[in-house]
Amino acid sequence: MSPSFFEIVQLSDGDYALRRIDDDAAPLVRISFSSEAREMMEDRDMSVAKAMIAAGIEAVGNVAHDIDWEDEELDAQEAQPSYTLH
Repeated sequence: MSPSFFEIVQLSDGDYALRRIDDDAAPLVRISFSSEAREMMEDRDMSVAKAMIAAGIEAVGNVAHDIDWEDEELDAQEAQPSYTLH
């Protein structure tokens, strides 16, 4: 399997996305900021999006070895959407 390269792009609607460079499919990650959040960041929204994506990748790397992927796939099929407020 050849290595994949990724890029962070700003979409036409202002959202940020992580996608494979060689693939036009839906992005792997999409980050959307509210108008209020954009104002608070004062034009640093791209830097914040990069930091959020980097933190997510690091978190996946830290927990990936603890996941039983076969059980997760079964649970994902039966799971209902849920939301967590942080």
